[in-house]
Amino acid sequence: MTDQRGADPMPRPARATIEEVAVAAGVSRSTVSRVVNGSTAVSPEALAAVQDAIARLHYVPNRAARSLASRQTHAIALVVPEDTTRFFGDPFFGAVVAGISDRVGRSDYILNLLIASDDPGGRMTGFVRNGGVDGAIILSHHTSDVFIDRIVEAVPVVFGGRPSTERDTDYIIDVDNVAGARLATEHVIGGGRRRIATITGPLSMAGAVDRLRGFREALADAGLTPFAELPGDYAEVDGAEAARSLLAAAARPGGELPDAIVAASDLMARGALQTLRAAGIRIPEDVAIVGYDDSSVAVSTDPPLTTIRQPMHAQGEAMASVLIDLLSGGHPPQHTILDTELVVRGSA
Repeated sequence: MTDQRGADPMPRPARATIEEVAVAAGVSRSTVSRVVNGSTAVSPEALAAVQDAIARLHYVPNRAARSLASRQTHAIALVVPEDTTRFFGDPFFGAVVAGISDRVGRSDYILNLLIASDDPGGRMTGFVRNGGVDGAIILSHHTSDVFIDRIVEAVPVVFGGRPSTERDTDYIIDVDNVAGARLATEHVIGGGRRRIATITGPLSMAGAVDRLRGFREALADAGLTPFAELPGDYAEVDGAEAARSLLAAAARPGGELPDAIVAASDLMARGALQTLRAAGIRIPEDVAIVGYDDSSVAVSTDPPLTTIRQPMHAQGEAMASVLIDLLSGGHPPQHTILDTELVVRGSA
């Protein structure tokens, strides 16, 4: 019932403030902010106290309140759990992001790039969980990236590459990494190579595990065992370090070099190729080298790299298309697996 001026005779109570929640919980304002923003840097006791105070005071953060009113941001987050050096130094990311950007550019959405380098996920997770975006694409994820679970709880997510821990509800865009590594390894076996080494990607990533599996399967089918399996992180410096290790082993009494190297990225292949050539090793006469990606790096070496082409731009477009379809209420396929192909050049 209202008075003659149409005013509500019983004024509604003011919405609780973050300061009032902090007092009720017996914690600082910044602690409340961390809880609201989804940070994991809060003790279990403080988390419970803040959650209890929020419930008792019916506290609603401003951005969450707008979300409750069904206000969409028309923004998509591209979450990349890598440091900036890796992100800006690897052509793979540039090609995939170009594909994502091209697809998003044909929609009503804008793209936000979130690089989790020194941030362990607190601020970024809070931004996503509190309505900063309508959905997220997560690209290049490791088993240690536990904050991703909090993003998945908050918004629709599409994974670029198979996540290390899969859920039945995940939407995934990937290439057949097992088949790609098999192609690379079968190529050098078909060329008569028998002492075949690999430089792996980081085995905290499912794609690197799959490439190692394809390498091993191809060797096993040919009755061969790996000459060496050297660790890497997809960076050029890792390929150079692996090559130095192989050279040092070959210099020992009875030692020898592999006659082929299958690297899990073009950058690592280039690092190995340049290091071996500097030591007087002929490529491919002494050691054949195969990369993976078919990025711009593959044509920058002497000789140019034989490599596995993965459709990076198409991967990016597919990631964005599936997420936009989800946000529009559609039912896209959960798993999209794209093919790879062997590109033969001078290194193998």
